[in-house]
Amino acid sequence: MTPACKLSVVIVNYNVCYFLEQALLSVRRAVEKLGKPVEVFVVDNNSVDGSVAMVKARFPEVTLIENHDNPGFSKANNQALRQASGQYQLLLNPDTVVEEDTFRQCCEFMDAHPEAGGLGVKMLDGQGRFLPESKRGLPTPWVAFYKIFGLARLFPKSRQFGRYHLGYLSPEHTHEIEVLSGAFMLMRKTALDAVGLLDEDYFMYGEDIDLSYRLTQGGWRNYYLPTTRIIHYKGESTKRTSVNYVFVFYRAMVIFARKHFAPERAGTFSFLINLAIWLRAGAAVAQRLVTQAAPILLDAALLYAGMYFLKEYWEDNHKYVPTAYPPQFMLLAVPVYIAVWLLAAFFSGAYDQPTRASRIVRGVLLGTVLISAFSNFLDAWRFSKALIVLGGVWATAALILRRMASNFLRYRTFSLASRQQKNVGIVGSWEESRRVRQLLEQAAVPARVIGYIEPQDAPRAAAVAPDDLLGEVRQLEDIIRIYGLNELVFCGRDLPASQIIGLMVGLPQHPPVAYKILPQDSEYIIGSSGKDSPGDYYALDITLNLYRPQQARNKRVLDFALGVGLLVLAPLLVWRQERKAGFLRNCLRVVAGRSTWVGLRYATSPRRQARAVLSPADAVQAVEPLTEATRRRLELLYAKDYEPSTDVRVLWQCFRKLGREEMVG
Repeated sequence: MTPACKLSVVIVNYNVCYFLEQALLSVRRAVEKLGKPVEVFVVDNNSVDGSVAMVKARFPEVTLIENHDNPGFSKANNQALRQASGQYQLLLNPDTVVEEDTFRQCCEFMDAHPEAGGLGVKMLDGQGRFLPESKRGLPTPWVAFYKIFGLARLFPKSRQFGRYHLGYLSPEHTHEIEVLSGAFMLMRKTALDAVGLLDEDYFMYGEDIDLSYRLTQGGWRNYYLPTTRIIHYKGESTKRTSVNYVFVFYRAMVIFARKHFAPERAGTFSFLINLAIWLRAGAAVAQRLVTQAAPILLDAALLYAGMYFLKEYWEDNHKYVPTAYPPQFMLLAVPVYIAVWLLAAFFSGAYDQPTRASRIVRGVLLGTVLISAFSNFLDAWRFSKALIVLGGVWATAALILRRMASNFLRYRTFSLASRQQKNVGIVGSWEESRRVRQLLEQAAVPARVIGYIEPQDAPRAAAVAPDDLLGEVRQLEDIIRIYGLNELVFCGRDLPASQIIGLMVGLPQHPPVAYKILPQDSEYIIGSSGKDSPGDYYALDITLNLYRPQQARNKRVLDFALGVGLLVLAPLLVWRQERKAGFLRNCLRVVAGRSTWVGLRYATSPRRQARAVLSPADAVQAVEPLTEATRRRLELLYAKDYEPSTDVRVLWQCFRKLGREEMVG
């Protein structure tokens, strides 16, 4: 008997409200095109970005499951799958956009292939480029070896080395494959009933490989269907340089090997995976350190070279007694000067974006004053006030000139701004183009809107200014070239997803153009520069002061200073603590940067934070205990309006609790 519901769609969401809204809008259109009963589930894993309220307000047809913690991808999907009744059941990522006929084509394919247990489709990144994880092979020990050590990347089309992404199979043809992507994983309910749901031992990554393999072991076949496409903003390598990603992803492979391979094969696989973990983790740490340290090291080298020439010049032309400075001047004193200048510049915001000359000048000036002041107390190290002042001038000039040169090489401009103003074209109706302009202005996006490109057969408003209309969609390639556009915003109300995807795929890659989409009735303009970049968006959102670079630095300095001070005074203060051993342990952890005195203990942080000893909610005096929701709300207000004085006040009011067990913030 055929189930009354043709398709069940399950989306697990965690703090990506802007993507989820667009995904659900595309799902709604695809459901209309399918023309058969569909049920849609959204499982929210304790988001704090308004996702739940958005779903309730905009998508009343969706069955919403609200979790009060983050149980992981597998468990969250299984919550909905246990309620789903569709003949076919789709796991869909929230950072996707499906074409209008995606559900229809997929269901028709499954109807025509009763042996099919699972189906994947052609996935594209945010710039319309094919994502190789659309079709994958089983990660056997040799396949994993080829991927881990780069042979798969060197020879992607080889039948021997390219099996991980099946690079030797054309992405334009339908194929039987081994592994489906969890971003779009359509399965037959009878097959799921036979082989079981997602394995909840996997928190994130690997569960799609495990289920795909169990489908094939159960006698079903998995297919790749290229005739319909989806946008997947974050490909599998979104966080490739993250150490945490490396550990989580490859540990998932170990779970898979131990579960499905023979003991001898599992042992070999585990050895390879553990080797890969440390190699990849080491490479990730090294890459991050090099990326972060390179600008500072380059600045230090420029300052040192300048100080050397200044010393030589001053010795030969202006020194009262024409003798050489002692060797310790260049070996010790100058490196200390450079460290002070760069530290002062760093805390002044010289390395924040956007770059501002005033921050550099302020920081170097402060550093120069500090060097001059401290040198007065050290007779043996008092070399030359003039060289300190000249060094400060050179430091200012070098830091500014280095940034100007870097921007010229990258953007062909000497402006200190990190990037040139974008030339934006809007693809949509006149009314939607007005809305795009307003959103860009409200979000303070550094963009110059050149005009709008009209969809074919779109009604034109009488008030359109002649210079505002650039042409029609069929002329888009010429318009991009003539006006030098480097970003296009597609209006989802005026263009179907299939046309947007078709334009992204069909337009030439050179000159490069970034693509973004404004979903219908949304306040978010969404896009991504590629599968290795997280998706981004333009919107008028609440700014959390806690995560501004300057406040983050101030908080770290305050934590360190208080931690050191409390350690020094520990013999006197420890007796006032409820947990004395915990007090000393927390002081050490805060000084080391592993913990913070005050932070988020109940609300989910939008980015990774140090563990919090105290919550701002702990300082609230109330007759009744605060609810979890109240504590989360107070913490979000703390993050929004953060000032270092708030931390001092909370520590003072909760002083006896400094030994408590810290929590992840």
